Amino acid sequence: MPVSDDMISALIDLKRTGDDGLVAQLTSQLRGLIATGRLGKGRTLPSSRRLASDLGVSRNTVTYAFEQLAAEGYLAASHGRRPVVTVDGGERRQGAEAVAARVRTGKPRLSPWASQLKQTDWPMSYQVPLRPLRPGLGDAREFPNEIWARCLRRSAVRAAKRELGPVNRTRLREALAHYLAASRGVRATAEQVMILPSAQTALTLIAAVLISPGDEVWVEDPGYPGAAAAFRASGARVTGMRLDTEGMQRMPGLAAPKLIFMTPSHQHPTGRMMSLARRTEFLGLCMPGKTWIVEDDYDGEFHYDSRPVPALQGLDAHGRVFYVGTFSKVMTSDIRLGYLVVPSALVSTLEIAQRHIGLIAASHIQEALAEFIADGHFLAHLRRMRRLYHARRDHLVAGLERHLGEMLSVEVPAGGIQLVARLKRGTADRAAVKRLAAAGVETRALSSLALDRPRDHGLLLGFAAWRENEISAALRTMASCF
Repeated sequence: MPVSDDMISALIDLKRTGDDGLVAQLTSQLRGLIATGRLGKGRTLPSSRRLASDLGVSRNTVTYAFEQLAAEGYLAASHGRRPVVTVDGGERRQGAEAVAARVRTGKPRLSPWASQLKQTDWPMSYQVPLRPLRPGLGDAREFPNEIWARCLRRSAVRAAKRELGPVNRTRLREALAHYLAASRGVRATAEQVMILPSAQTALTLIAAVLISPGDEVWVEDPGYPGAAAAFRASGARVTGMRLDTEGMQRMPGLAAPKLIFMTPSHQHPTGRMMSLARRTEFLGLCMPGKTWIVEDDYDGEFHYDSRPVPALQGLDAHGRVFYVGTFSKVMTSDIRLGYLVVPSALVSTLEIAQRHIGLIAASHIQEALAEFIADGHFLAHLRRMRRLYHARRDHLVAGLERHLGEMLSVEVPAGGIQLVARLKRGTADRAAVKRLAAAGVETRALSSLALDRPRDHGLLLGFAAWRENEISAALRTMASCF
């Protein structure tokens, strides 16, 4: 039904004490009347003088509202003439509803990689808050937060005086190169060390630089799902290599791939250490410049039963190995800084790619971490955590044998922050994980880490993040569930 001039003013309700000014309120309400079709296309509005009088506002208020609506295309206004509605709000609304319906019902077109994301169990969707025995974590409660906060404050204060520098801060690169040489046998100059937002971004960067669609990549099976995800995103054909007691095996008859990803010092998830003979075998497979190895030393700081075996990178005399590490395990997971040691021939290329993709860690955190290391706090914290995690590992192993020895076979790792307990009977590890989660214990199914058809079934249990009384309580719950 047509709306008369008198009815227009009756449909407008202006609040003199509202947060929005009178012009904004009038503009919004007139726009709404047009958009809903109450004021149809071709309708002539009252003059600014008439509408101002009816509403009890100044003429300027109405004039400004008309000008705004004309600028938005709702009205046609000219000097000396009353404004005319230029759009059909009913048609616009119906068209918008039709578009919205298509958006709701239409399936977005995704890349092949994105289409596969829901088929993988990575990244892990854990419950919040944290619950024992979630794997993959260190104990953030034991971190010296006050010391770290002082390092951050000093770094932030100095940031205002620092000149713009390299994205990989020199002090941290030098500190890391020295630490890795002494503790892990890594052979690299400071210029070969790159600082990244996480270890996962290091894999993304390597894949972006080295992988072309169709290139062959070998990964461990079972293994770290994030590696397969990063390389598949670049179009690689990812093949899983089975494990034995010496770690990753080379499948006979396969030609050397473009890239090999491995965790030789502490295989993820089994904790097995790759033998020297196997390391030498894989290095011999890599032709310089044609086949590369990515060594992920994600928790290489933690060895309990013997001195740590030097990194594979230290055995490489021909620049074929990338070395990846992280601070999220030894410090706190929310720091999320990773690092990458790059073969010298690729340093400049990787640095350009790092800036191009934007995988840059905040400079003030890098400077704070450099100070944390230089002042001895990092090594002091690491030594303390080694003793603590060693005791927690032994406590978990003893408890598993006592409470669940008939059902689970424990594979005791020489280091790390988690262990595998295999099912002695059956393959229902995923069902067990759901049952335990409902009871308040978080674990991870070993079969979910398989690249292809699972051959191993069991539970991945974290011990580093949990105190002994928490581990004991979780084991009692597990025993009652089983």
